[in-house]
Amino acid sequence: MAAGSTYTPIATTTLGSAATSYTFSSIPSTYTDLVLIVNGTCTSAANAAIRYNGDTGSNYSLTALWGDGSSAQSGRNSNQTSLTGGVIGTDNSTQIISIMNYANTTTYKTMLGRENWTNNITRADTGLWRSTAAINSVTIFSLQSYNFNAGTTFTLFGISAA
Repeated sequence: MAAGSTYTPIATTTLGSAATSYTFSSIPSTYTDLVLIVNGTCTSAANAAIRYNGDTGSNYSLTALWGDGSSAQSGRNSNQTSLTGGVIGTDNSTQIISIMNYANTTTYKTMLGRENWTNNITRADTGLWRSTAAINSVTIFSLQSYNFNAGTTFTLFGISAA
């Protein structure tokens, strides 16, 4: 997805050393949607997970489709403590996660995720956070507690009038 004139960079960071997670905090509520892009590697193949506002309750649901060029699979999980944004491998991978209506305080929050792990799989996710709270922080972490390697980049964009 090419960044057009409605994409406003909110924050970006490149890890100088390995870390198990990264949090975007104090997200302004002045946009309609958010886009989170993660590009990098982990110390071992890991499920990249997302939490909003530090919520560790069983308030997340996810449906995923993935394939490796010779087979396709799908999965669904309800009442989870985080959303899964795909796999980050030991070779380069990219996650693009769109979070719709993040500042709306009358609806649950939905996300669409796409992931491309070099020479391995392509994946698409749709997720739901069952909360009407406005999202003011997003944490991405490894479910297996592996580290994101130094050089991994995290970028958050605000989308105006999406």
